[in-house]
Amino acid sequence: MKRFLFTSVSLVTLGLMSPALAADLPMYTKAPAVSPTFDWSGFYAGVYGGGGFGNHNLNNALGPAGFANFTINYDSTGAVAGGELGYQVQSGVIVGGVEVGGFWSDVNGSDLSQFNAGTLPIASVDQTKLKSGATLLARGGIAVDRLLLFFTGGWAYGQLQHTNTDPVFGVDQFDANRSGLAAGAGIAYAITNNLIGKFEYRYYDFGTYHRDAPTNGQSPYSVANTYSVVTVGLDYKFGGSVVAKY
Repeated sequence: MKRFLFTSVSLVTLGLMSPALAADLPMYTKAPAVSPTFDWSGFYAGVYGGGGFGNHNLNNALGPAGFANFTINYDSTGAVAGGELGYQVQSGVIVGGVEVGGFWSDVNGSDLSQFNAGTLPIASVDQTKLKSGATLLARGGIAVDRLLLFFTGGWAYGQLQHTNTDPVFGVDQFDANRSGLAAGAGIAYAITNNLIGKFEYRYYDFGTYHRDAPTNGQSPYSVANTYSVVTVGLDYKFGGSVVAKY
């Protein structure tokens, strides 16, 4: 009888204590969902195309009698196409890397309109064409998953062709290979884990080239050259990885 009473009391006591014990036990919580985010790290290669606008400032330090140190400004426009190879690393939302590229250009222009209007102080036409170029750029940006806002800056090379045409003494034509600077910005979006579309603006400054002894008898002159280029392109990213984001 005593054993029966002891067992009954124990069961009742355990029943009363069960809710309190349950309250003290740690609750099981479901692990947070894992969502993939795009990783911009790795090698990439791509192509691009678009258009450019050039500005040219010609200065004739000697000039004909009464026109010493005169300056002529003229513009150029045309198509640009090229490609690049790069590598970048992502840490958090910050992306940094380096990129090497080359391009073909048909950006071409002259002061013919000023010649036809009779506003030039000399009887010749100057024309400048950007034929090709190359770049070695640092690249940095901020990534928001598959979207990347980036900036570039560094060294640029340009092959320019200048032509001076005199109606009496003929044509003086030469190539000027210029080392300069490039800077720009753009936006890129990872369409897939490997294919990336981008829109980019780039500014080039190729400095000033000099023509000290024109073959057609013109006075020595110099030309300063800058360009603005807008392109769209596609890059292929090798690896195409994504990382887990909690």
